[in-house]
Amino acid sequence: MKTLLISLFLVRFAVAYLLRYLNLRHLKRYGTTIPEGFAGAIDQEALAKSARYTLEQHRVGLVESIYDSALLLVFLFTPLLPLYDHWIASLSGSYLVRGLTFMLLIFLAQSVLEIPFSLYSTFRLERRYGFNTTTPGLWLSDFFKSMLISALLTGILVSAALLLVRHSPELWWLWVWGFFALFSITMIYLSPYVIEPLFSKFEPLSDPELEAEIRVMLDRAGIEVKGVLQMDASRRSLHSNAYFTGIGHVKRIVLYDTLLKQMDRQELLTILAHETGHWKKGHIWKQLLLMESVALAVFFLVHQLIGWGGLPGLFGHQEASFPAQVLLVSFILSIASFPFTPVGSWLSRRNEREADRFAVELSGAPHALASALVKLSCENLSNLHPHPLYAGFYYSHPPVVERVAALRAMASTGERRNN
Repeated sequence: MKTLLISLFLVRFAVAYLLRYLNLRHLKRYGTTIPEGFAGAIDQEALAKSARYTLEQHRVGLVESIYDSALLLVFLFTPLLPLYDHWIASLSGSYLVRGLTFMLLIFLAQSVLEIPFSLYSTFRLERRYGFNTTTPGLWLSDFFKSMLISALLTGILVSAALLLVRHSPELWWLWVWGFFALFSITMIYLSPYVIEPLFSKFEPLSDPELEAEIRVMLDRAGIEVKGVLQMDASRRSLHSNAYFTGIGHVKRIVLYDTLLKQMDRQELLTILAHETGHWKKGHIWKQLLLMESVALAVFFLVHQLIGWGGLPGLFGHQEASFPAQVLLVSFILSIASFPFTPVGSWLSRRNEREADRFAVELSGAPHALASALVKLSCENLSNLHPHPLYAGFYYSHPPVVERVAALRAMASTGERRNN
């Protein structure tokens, strides 16, 4: 079984590599062709720059994937895991302290091992293509704040889970799932006010007329927001975006300051109309419900596998603590869930298409949304020529060329009706 698990993991890695290879080969073949609808927005030089950026991103991602995979296999399938497990057990007689220490040290090691790739991506790759504005001091500040917050939240979740496992050996999977679900919803409420301000500065929109137009549009859609804010994203990167944050009556709209500089007013309104579509169509709650339903099944499966007792033997170990067995189950689930990746991607793309249609209905400006997407993709050096298999497997949004074509088709249909 040990050999089988390693083989399945390598097959998963090989499929992911093949998809990456197909995507890059497709880009090299068609990357110099300006797509329909992009003429005048991007020239050959900018298109070549976009292709180089995508190629370098993939190369860095591949190296990181090989690095992570090798470390994971060595840790789980050699005596390193039992040695680490026994060492943790020798530190304390407390079940809670042992489990918490086990998980927090794993988290710390993972964060430290990712530092070289984060540094390279931020200060070499992103700077080379004109995106990075982060200073070393700001990067360090972000890193330590992220570490502390993640360690705190991880500590809360792990501690609660371990206590529930100890006090309810047969039904812990249900109670842990319930606690995690409640915690996730609570953080959606708290994050805009507690965590996000620790990293970025949020202030009222500098254009009162634009804010008034946004609120009028949202009123037409029947959505109430607490605030329309702009964020100082340009302190870290010149990439642009906009998003809704919060849930229920604490929804806020956040626009990157970089986006405000790149888009005209109508384009901004259509981008926000698209985000509004996600709320009106219930995509947020539907996605949350789907995720929690899957999580419930996963927790039950984890309970069954750990309760079986033969899990350590699959990896060539005689025994393993509860936290160690959670890691082993996570490895198995990462293999088993991989074939379902395109299902989640397809559902997400379906929601995005629906949000685009809603945006057109709400704003009545399909050309403006198409123009905004063209600008976003060009400014962010997006891959305009993804391989269909790669996009179908991984893309959460339809390829931008496809979205622009669909929006312009809607515009043509609307014009014919008016005539």
